[in-house]
Amino acid sequence: MSKPVTIRVPEELHALLQQRAESEGTTVTALITEAARNAVRDPRLESAAEVFRAFVVDHADAFDQAFPDDAPARLDASRVA
Repeated sequence: MSKPVTIRVPEELHALLQQRAESEGTTVTALITEAARNAVRDPRLESAAEVFRAFVVDHADAFDQAFPDDAPARLDASRVA
């Protein structure tokens, strides 16, 4: 169940939110909800994601050699944000 929240933003910010929502094929509500989720996210999660990305980059070849039939086609992980 969701809870309605009312906020006031300057007209210029609202216009920017609408433009971004349109360009991403979403809604202003969805953008603000995602921003709120990011505001309360545990910062340790991002650190853990960085450690995991580094592990994958460092060990991808070993996994591919150990499981050649299961090696996925993948992008260069160093370019993934």
